[in-house]
Amino acid sequence: MKLAAISDIHGNLPALEAVLADIERQGVDQVVNLGDILSGPLQPAETADLLMARNFPTIRGNHERQVLELIDQGQYLDPLGTDGYTAAQLGSAQLAWIRSLPESLALAGGDILLCHGTPASDLVYWLETTVAGFGAGHATGIRPATADEVRERLGATAQSGHSLVLCGHTHVPRLVQCGEVLIVNPGSVGLQAYDDAHPHPHVVENGAPHARYAIAEKTGAGWRIDLRAVPYDHLAQSRVAASRGRSDWAHALATGWAMRAA
Repeated sequence: MKLAAISDIHGNLPALEAVLADIERQGVDQVVNLGDILSGPLQPAETADLLMARNFPTIRGNHERQVLELIDQGQYLDPLGTDGYTAAQLGSAQLAWIRSLPESLALAGGDILLCHGTPASDLVYWLETTVAGFGAGHATGIRPATADEVRERLGATAQSGHSLVLCGHTHVPRLVQCGEVLIVNPGSVGLQAYDDAHPHPHVVENGAPHARYAIAEKTGAGWRIDLRAVPYDHLAQSRVAASRGRSDWAHALATGWAMRAA
C-alpha cells in the first residue's frame, strides 16, 4: 500500500493544487486528509469544492469544529478572524460536508489510524510540546516532544493494532517510532508558520514557504516515509492574505517564518 497524507490546507487552494499534482506523479493508491482544511483568509469555499469532488477519506480538525461552533452558536463572524472569515464564505453544501466528517478514521482493516491532534484531542500537539518562556530561554516556546510525552499521548491506541498513525495540527513534518506504532505528521499543505497562545505562547516556523505533505508506503521491512516539500506561487497567496488585512498570514506565506513584533 502506498498512500499520500495531506493536512492543514487552511484554504490555500494553489498550494493544494500543487501538492495534488505532485501526488499524481508518485503512483499512490490513496490520498487521505487529516483536517484543518479551510480556515484562513484565502480560498476556503473553492478548496472545499475541490475536495468534495475528490472524495478522499477525510477527518475534521479543530478549525472545522470551531467554524461550526461559530455558526451554530450564532456568533459574530469576524472578517479578520481565521474561522470567522471562513464561516462567512461557506455555503450550505460545504457546511454539510464538514459536518459529515469524522473526528478520526481507521483504514486498511485497522492498520492505519487518521487523527488530527492526538487520538484523544484535536487541540493537543503530539510530536511537539509547548513550554513557558517564549522569547526568552525558549525562543519559540515549542520543542520536540520527548519519547515519554509521545507515548503518553498515544495512550490506549498503542494496544489497538495500528502500525501507522497519521496526525496533523502542528504543521511540523516529523515521524516518531513509538513501540510498534509509527506516528507521522506530514506537515501543512497551506501554512508554514503561525503563532498561538495555547497552552503557552509559541510560534511554529518551518523556515520555507513550500507546501508540505507525506507519502507512506508499506514494505516488508515496515513503513517507508517520504516527507515532501512542493513549490507553488506562495507570493501570490501572500498578497491575497495582505489584501484581506492579515499581515501575519502574508508574512508566513511569503517566508515560512512567523511575523515577530518589532
